[in-house]
Amino acid sequence: MAAQSGKDLLLKIETDPDTFLTVAGLRARTVSLNARAVDVTDADSAGRWRELLAGAGVRTAAIAGQGIFRDAASDARIREAFFAQSTDRWQVIVPDFGRLEGRFVVSALEYAGEHDGEASFALSLASAGELTFEAI
Repeated sequence: MAAQSGKDLLLKIETDPDTFLTVAGLRARTVSLNARAVDVTDADSAGRWRELLAGAGVRTAAIAGQGIFRDAASDARIREAFFAQSTDRWQVIVPDFGRLEGRFVVSALEYAGEHDGEASFALSLASAGELTFEAI
């Protein structure tokens, strides 16, 4: 995969069935995929090396974004999702790589501002179910 512009990584939230709204004003986005290992090492493990049970760990995803207010519709939709603590469908689109889609909960929503600068926000999403990946 060749170098990509960070601004092309998109974060979208579902507004109606199969209709997604791009979260506007994001300046930075991070996607973290994790899989917790299950250690099954015992006294009989070869050479006392750690052994892991394949496919048994819990998988999680976390998404974070920071930006400025630019779109009242996406700002309102995120705020609504946070206060309802709903598990909404979200999409993350990574150009020339793929689309990650699934249910997430808004686990953190922060607002900040300096007296001589713009108001900004930060959000964190935690996976709340199975995710799918589709190569683009």
